[in-house]
Parts: sequence; structure tokens; C-alpha cells
Amino acid sequence: MTAVLEVLVWWAALTGIWLVLISTVDPLELLVGTAAALAAAVLARAGRRAVTDR
Repeated sequence: MTAVLEVLVWWAALTGIWLVLISTVDPLELLVGTAAALAAAVLARAGRRAVTDR
């Protein structure tokens, strides 16, 4: 459950930052942006775990 919550927080933060930085929001851009943010959130969690699990 903690892993899901951490990825969700990362995803929300990254999606929020991305939405602030773009000028117009088309449905396709929203889909691609949220998918990219989800991938980045999973990688951020993996990177954080790799550093802290040493």
C-alpha cells in the first residue's frame, strides 16, 4: 500500500507540474502526459529505493 501511495503522490506532482507548463490541454496531450508522468513516478520510486536500500 505504501508503494502505491508513493507512486500516486509522485504521479500527481509530476502531472501537476506538467499541466502548469503547457499552454493548451488537448485530450491526446493529457493522455500522453499522464502516462509519461506515471512512468516517471514508477522510475522515481525505483531510484529512491535503489539509493535508500543500500
